[in-house]
Amino acid sequence: MEWINLFRALVTFGFGALVGSFLNVCITRLPQEDSKERSILWPRSHCDHCQKQLPWVDLIPLVSTILLLGRCRFCKAKISFEYFIVELVTAFLAVWTFDQFGFRPQGFAYFLFVASLVVITAIDIHHRIIPDVISLGGTLLGFLLSLHFLDINYTESLLGILSGGGFLLLLAWTYFKFTSREGMGGGDIKLAAMIGAFLGYKSILLVLFLSSILGSVWGLFMILLKKENLRAALPFGPFLAGAALITLFYGELILYFLGYS
Repeated sequence: MEWINLFRALVTFGFGALVGSFLNVCITRLPQEDSKERSILWPRSHCDHCQKQLPWVDLIPLVSTILLLGRCRFCKAKISFEYFIVELVTAFLAVWTFDQFGFRPQGFAYFLFVASLVVITAIDIHHRIIPDVISLGGTLLGFLLSLHFLDINYTESLLGILSGGGFLLLLAWTYFKFTSREGMGGGDIKLAAMIGAFLGYKSILLVLFLSSILGSVWGLFMILLKKENLRAALPFGPFLAGAALITLFYGELILYFLGYS
């Protein structure tokens, strides 16, 4: 039985790494999809420096980066280590997700959610945007999946959308009303709605609470490092995504210790 579990974990890890490789394409190209010459499906993967198409052996997740020492086979230009990190993180998250939810429709539904959070985090860090195709599309997908494939029903999903997006919308409006400055982007509001669609109204409240803690800790860290432009250094999307992952895997345990289970 232990060998079977190990084999299953290795297969899941490999599957997650493959998905992570595709997520790298999404992370790189989604912010540029206004160009008709570029999409997540076209053109084929190539070196950003010499523009040569990569052979299939150079597209093997994790392994190719190690064998090529993080450089292009043709021009020897350095390849961003972020690609390796995304593949590795997605691989571990796949093992984590399927171990908890099983190899059934529910597990794949939640892995779609997890993969979306990985893409959102990377794009928000680099570009300070959260593409609507993921946040709004994910909100609709989460609601539809709640009909059969999630731990919540469609009513809880709908209330999660309204409470998640609605709370941040109210917060953003209040901040703007008193300061005449935008304190939270629309992308964060849509992301909160998407998270609410997958996790429900009870869990979204925990997500908002945890994300504020994560953001505060990071902000304190930046202050200690004496970063001058703190607001520019703090996109909120990654904190929402991180809090959503914590809630997905440990939400029930946290609520139990808080006395809300």
